[in-house]
Amino acid sequence: MKLSEQERGVLSGATGTVGERMAMEIVVESARMMGADRLVPIVSGHIDGCLYHGDAGVLFCERLAEEGARVTVPATTNVASLNLRKADQVTLPGPQREMAYRLMEAHRRMGCAPTWTCAPYQMPTRPAMGQQVAWGESNAVAFANTVLGARTNRYGDFLDLACAIAGRAPYYGLHCMENRTARLSFDLSGLPDPLLREDAFFAVLGALVGRIAGDAVSVVSGIPTPVREDQLKSFCAAAAATGAVALTHIAGITPEAPDTAAALHGRAPEETVPVTRDLIVDARDRLSLAGSGPVDCVALGSPHFSGDECRAVLGLAAGREFVVPVYICLGRHIFDGLQADGTCEALQALGVEFVVDTCVVVTAILPPRPGVMMTNSAKFAYYAHGNTGYMPVFGTLSDCIRSAQAGEVVRDREIWG
Repeated sequence: MKLSEQERGVLSGATGTVGERMAMEIVVESARMMGADRLVPIVSGHIDGCLYHGDAGVLFCERLAEEGARVTVPATTNVASLNLRKADQVTLPGPQREMAYRLMEAHRRMGCAPTWTCAPYQMPTRPAMGQQVAWGESNAVAFANTVLGARTNRYGDFLDLACAIAGRAPYYGLHCMENRTARLSFDLSGLPDPLLREDAFFAVLGALVGRIAGDAVSVVSGIPTPVREDQLKSFCAAAAATGAVALTHIAGITPEAPDTAAALHGRAPEETVPVTRDLIVDARDRLSLAGSGPVDCVALGSPHFSGDECRAVLGLAAGREFVVPVYICLGRHIFDGLQADGTCEALQALGVEFVVDTCVVVTAILPPRPGVMMTNSAKFAYYAHGNTGYMPVFGTLSDCIRSAQAGEVVRDREIWG
């Protein structure tokens, strides 16, 4: 390992705290396992290990904090297991609730910003093209690489935290330009323009790309511009959930991929996938385990909903109340903005229940009588049954709103051609 004098000093304990040495040891040993010969300075971290999965993670983070570990770069926190704005919303047993809070508090003590969101790219400050970061949370990683052009690998729990404390990450994988070359190509030229502009299409396309690409870097060509970030968010989350995607070049949108040739670095793709309507419909149908009948709830916001998406729900509802619960999961910074402009109160009057700091698929919020959950999120649809027992039905945002008002599945299939 080619370590700098400063890195060697922290590693040996000659400088810094015991907690800083612990973090540097984790980063250096991880780099060795990954085959990296050096570390790379990072400008930010997004910390994924804030969800309570057992006491060991809590005790580890508390030990780091007690030993003087503090993040040395700006670090945002991912969703946790509690909604600190509404304490009784999460129904975890008392001992688990206490440990979940201790885990959140340990991250705060180490200097992490208490953002509690899976969409840190919605924050005012975010990395730019070419900047090295260490982000956890699969959708955030995919968005950072694909949309922002920043460079990060898919960092798992506690390695992302160690990187933020050390201010360094192992220099391997997508930190290196040569590993960002697309190997697969997805061609959308055979699809109609109205479908390519539909919000739900991006979620379905992401699910298709993730399933085919796995962990390979690919390039998608044929997306018309302009594209909204909420659409790209849906794509990245789906690709990162159904596969292990960390980077997909979207020709003309990804900063380092002005065209397909640039994404391929002048090489021929190993495989070109012509994306047909049949492939898209099949990918859409794979996201549903129920097809018709009553709906027990609607879940929106995986990744966390934006202010624009919340206002879109208000517009689509057109003043008609929901007959089943509609859960909107979002970051506290977005929620505060909705309270300020009156959107929050208007949505709550229709029957929306806001979930802040967490989401309904990762902690105990939904009634423990699994039924049918409708969603416009491919990520929710992919994880819902395994995590909650609810049977997912995927649809457009309009489908979700109309279903919540009718109490049963309502879907418009015309948009799919």
